[in-house]
Amino acid sequence: MKHLLTLLFILSGFCSIAQTKVGGVELPNEMVIKEQQMQLHGSGTRVKLWMDMYAMGLYMKNKISDAEQIINKDECMGIRLEITSGLITSEKMEKATREGFKNATKGNITPIAKEIENFISVFLGEIEKKDRFEFVYCPIEGTLVYKNGKLKASIKGIDFKKALFGIWLCDKPADKNLKEDLLK
Repeated sequence: MKHLLTLLFILSGFCSIAQTKVGGVELPNEMVIKEQQMQLHGSGTRVKLWMDMYAMGLYMKNKISDAEQIINKDECMGIRLEITSGLITSEKMEKATREGFKNATKGNITPIAKEIENFISVFLGEIEKKDRFEFVYCPIEGTLVYKNGKLKASIKGIDFKKALFGIWLCDKPADKNLKEDLLK
């Protein structure tokens, strides 16, 4: 029941009228997470070989421009990622995610290896253009992972959250320009 309520709050935030267009995707300017109003902190696209792969938005209660602070903050926040390219496959997403976790943890994935496998399992099904993923962190529940509005995984622990947000915000992010856009 708690997950259903969380999902309803998240979805209500995504139905907001005010939106920001990025990479051909409309991202809501607000998201409600666990009854807390989150604002679109920054948004951008993951570009590879001059093509947009996905659009992303970072949602937080308060604006913070320091990536390390965001990574380490133990408060509700979320990421919305929408696939914009038909070139993304499950295999490519899995490979990129594994590389992202290695970069975010400086190669020390062992303490959260089980959590990483749980997270990556969400990408093992078919991935299509316009698929939408939300990664919602709340200290009590951990990281809730949604695909197209359906809860796919629940992963406990701040260390996993730090590594997950670090994929895009660490010193060696998935895309440097996207990191800059998320921090604006």
